[in-house]
Amino acid sequence: MAFPALFHRFRKRTLSAVAAAFALVAVAASPASAAAQPSGPYTGMGTCPTSSAQMRDPNQAVVGCTVATIAGGGFTVGSTQVNFTSPMTVSFGVTWAKGGPTVTFPDESTAELFSTVSPTDGKELKSSPLDVPIPGLSNFWPGVTSAIVLIEPAGPITNFAPLSAGEDYPLFRLPIKMHLLNAFLGLNCYVGSDSAPIVLSPTAGTTNPPAPNQPVKGSTGTISIARDPNGFNPTIVGFGGATLNDNALPVPGAHGCGLFDSADWIVNLLFGLPSAAGHNAITLSGVTTALAVDPSDSDLINAINATRK
Repeated sequence: MAFPALFHRFRKRTLSAVAAAFALVAVAASPASAAAQPSGPYTGMGTCPTSSAQMRDPNQAVVGCTVATIAGGGFTVGSTQVNFTSPMTVSFGVTWAKGGPTVTFPDESTAELFSTVSPTDGKELKSSPLDVPIPGLSNFWPGVTSAIVLIEPAGPITNFAPLSAGEDYPLFRLPIKMHLLNAFLGLNCYVGSDSAPIVLSPTAGTTNPPAPNQPVKGSTGTISIARDPNGFNPTIVGFGGATLNDNALPVPGAHGCGLFDSADWIVNLLFGLPSAAGHNAITLSGVTTALAVDPSDSDLINAINATRK
């Protein structure tokens, strides 16, 4: 193949990969609806699935809406460290049935384990792309000398225990996958999958990782409890400036990279994958969370609607 033709093909693949990354982010970041959005203590809860069958089930003792903003932090896989350069948002509905599951801590206190409900837009996790340098290369061409990485959910959040914030216990379990976009890797290169995800189990307490990682302590930040401003029944629990850690998670190898997975081994070699537990870590810092809970779904709906602007 002549050099000009080869360069043209290379350039086209590069632009396609990078454009796809930012197109995906643009779709994720676009407003779900032009309708009036909740404000005040319910800001960001416009996609809470209050009309779902699970939240309307009369057997639920508690229903609620959650929205959290993660301001910073980063992850380490082996010797590769990446900082989060823009905020991420997590949102979903919660339920707890009468006599539902709880967890008991060493001090004999207990906390409810909430079930979760996917938001109406189906996007529990929204994040912007990360420009991750390829080890050994000077990063001057995003998408070529680096990989554009999108952190995507690989399943629903489970085991949500917001009242375990002061304990050495995960606040939730979140399966994710990392979508790597690069001119040489194509558009279907992933680390983790829906069937074999990277599972985050971050805690505001102290972690208990396998060696060589050492325990690290998080922070609950500030905790507030407020009533609905319009006289409805929800209680709004706020967590501000929390730091969550998980340094006990394994990270699987890459798949789908290059033509017929031909570049999987290159990604694994460059980033040291798969990487066993004890060699990886994630930190979520500046986490601000609002949790609005109510014994009545209809009351929760009315409370949220009263603040729409």
